Amino acid sequence: MSQHTATSDFDPNAMATLDGIFGLPFSTITAAQVILPVAWEATVSYRTGTASAPEAVLQASKQVDLYDPFVEDAWKVGIAMHEDMETLSKLNAETRSKAERYLQALAENGTEDDVLLKEINSDCEKMNDWVRKNARQYLDSGKLVCVLGGDHSAPLGLIEELGRNQTFGILHIDAHADLRDAYEGFRYSHASIMFNVMQIKNVSKLVQVGIRDYCDDEVSLVKNSAGRIVMHTDRALKSRAFRGESWHAICQSIINDLPQNVYLSFDIDGLDPKLCPNTGTPVPGGLEFEQSLFLVHEVLRSGRKLIGFDICEVAPGNDEWDASVGARLLYNFANLVAASNGLAKFSEAFQTDIN
Repeated sequence: MSQHTATSDFDPNAMATLDGIFGLPFSTITAAQVILPVAWEATVSYRTGTASAPEAVLQASKQVDLYDPFVEDAWKVGIAMHEDMETLSKLNAETRSKAERYLQALAENGTEDDVLLKEINSDCEKMNDWVRKNARQYLDSGKLVCVLGGDHSAPLGLIEELGRNQTFGILHIDAHADLRDAYEGFRYSHASIMFNVMQIKNVSKLVQVGIRDYCDDEVSLVKNSAGRIVMHTDRALKSRAFRGESWHAICQSIINDLPQNVYLSFDIDGLDPKLCPNTGTPVPGGLEFEQSLFLVHEVLRSGRKLIGFDICEVAPGNDEWDASVGARLLYNFANLVAASNGLAKFSEAFQTDIN
């Protein structure tokens, strides 16, 4: 089906009946933007559940209305999800079983099983290779790519691919700094994603927002980064607001730390836990849903370009509330990336954020 036929025959006001993400009539061939579903949680250190996020968000997406007041005819750009979830899902189950045995032995006798650890790190590298390979395929064909995790280790391969030919900064919204070096021995731990990202030469800046759980080593890494890493803790942001500073003004100070090209890495636990109660490691505090959208809107209104994004650590739970929140974030961010890259137009309402 051509993109023209898909859009001309589709009613965006009707109930979602198609299998695609958001019930849209696009395949990875006809879509301009592709979501890589990374069903992965092999090295999680607390609660599990994020590996089921891609499928849960896919189902929850059918309840998302397609009108976007800030991006004109956003759905027509075309979003599709890469169909292969099974490869990583199977590898994740095998690797998670190894990780549980490793962590149990580590807790009981305080020693690392080097053989098992090597296998786990090798499996995690296979996951990264899967993301790199598929991201490269879609990027080279001119498509926008985003990652839907899984735990926060999921997007490393995409960020590496984006960094092959361009320099950019990362806007990182999270409850955790994720700057630990091989946390618990796992080179690709979810708690090490930003440490690993900072090894990428073309990542010029890391700007963290909403951080409220972090350790001494991470603070030292930030202080010794010569300004390459900037941490806006949740407490500091809240203190500024309590003293009367507007969220708009606070956003401007965050944006001033970002370069022209920006990648958004969004851990859902960066939000208030009422919006993600089932996530792996919820922490009191955090952003409201609209606060986070407003920040990203302000990034784009500043003239900066959003080159890609990921959403991670969505764990649906029994009521799938988290998946519903994740699906709406996914749609909003995808539309903003499309408009930022000239594939859609920002509406007049976008300029004021009032509609």
